[in-house]
Amino acid sequence: MSRLQQLLGLPELSWLVDRIRGRLERGELLDGTVTLVGATQQQRRAAAKLLGRSVGRGTSLSVPLPELAATLRRSGAAQSLHEAVESLAGPVRNLAAERKAEIDRWDDSLARSRQSALSTMAWYRDWLDEVSKDGTVTRLIRQGHGKVLSQASAVLERLPAGPEPGSVVLSSLALAVTGDQHALSGGPLASLVLRALAVREGVAPPAGAEAEQELWTAAGVVGDDLTSQALVLNLQATGEPLGRWLTEAAASGQPLRLTLRQLVAMPVIPWALDLYVCSTAGLIGAAADALGPDCPAMLCTEGRPSVACARLLQSAAASGTRVHWHDNFNWAGLRTTGTAVRKLRAKPWLMGATVYHEALAAGSAEPLRGAAEQSPWDPRLAELMRATGRALPEAAVAARMLTDLTETAAASRA
Repeated sequence: MSRLQQLLGLPELSWLVDRIRGRLERGELLDGTVTLVGATQQQRRAAAKLLGRSVGRGTSLSVPLPELAATLRRSGAAQSLHEAVESLAGPVRNLAAERKAEIDRWDDSLARSRQSALSTMAWYRDWLDEVSKDGTVTRLIRQGHGKVLSQASAVLERLPAGPEPGSVVLSSLALAVTGDQHALSGGPLASLVLRALAVREGVAPPAGAEAEQELWTAAGVVGDDLTSQALVLNLQATGEPLGRWLTEAAASGQPLRLTLRQLVAMPVIPWALDLYVCSTAGLIGAAADALGPDCPAMLCTEGRPSVACARLLQSAAASGTRVHWHDNFNWAGLRTTGTAVRKLRAKPWLMGATVYHEALAAGSAEPLRGAAEQSPWDPRLAELMRATGRALPEAAVAARMLTDLTETAAASRA
């Protein structure tokens, strides 16, 4: 055992080494006394042996650091307390230097993001302000992820404003920015980007996979461009060859399923005066069976609207098509309807309190789940749903929807 280990390396003196290390790391002078309150007899004996004198009989144990340093030098154990601590417990950190380096990295990281072309956007500035003040950036730097903030800015710069005018595949986006196609599948980068998208959309940060997917979809990002699809009926359009396929399918009254890949590679412009949106494929089939080519143009979201659906709907709305929207009578249905009203100027289709109340009496209700939503187009609807606590699937009003489509078709023929 070395002389230093014999003098200062005993377990009973570990507190003393820790106190000296703490002062060294904080850049404090070693010219005072360190005191241990409630020292044990073993700790007092070890300190007395170290200093070569009595250390008193009180409950506190005090060790003058200059005296300790002199003792170590005389014994040849160490030339300084700094040397002694590093020999016993490894290198001493320079916390001030580490903090300065951390601040420099923090400043550099924010500076790069503040130079983004998006810095003129209020939502982007709000996001940067949020993550810089709540400790997110500091935490990322300390975890060795300092470059993630600038990567998040690069991802956001590559995103379309929505499903139009373009859409991107998640893995391709991740690969282009980071060199890793899985970088946006989870982890700190995905979390940062999703927080920014939540600020952009004016919603709370996503809590769960479903909310995350909604944000990616709103940003025009898909898992792949083949599984993102839109189911339509009698939606005629211009644009070759996809527009011709749509028109030919409409002439025969047959539903047609489109992929995002097709919509991107072969852009179309729908030219229906009215487009009726539903959420269940069964209604599309029933309408095709009952009305064939006479049925008004329809699109089915099949639940949460995909990027393919959003792209086709925005193209239709931009060309002057009136969008009529129906969804399930649940909180998610109210949310998607509200989004359609806001972004597409859609007209709610049989999505009022009266229709809900009448369908509720017929049964098929389920418990309402999730966070409550508003229904600005008919405030009574959300109030009634909160009061009853019941949700209704679209199927509960499918017969009435089919009747409405039939009457619309008859009126167009008149």
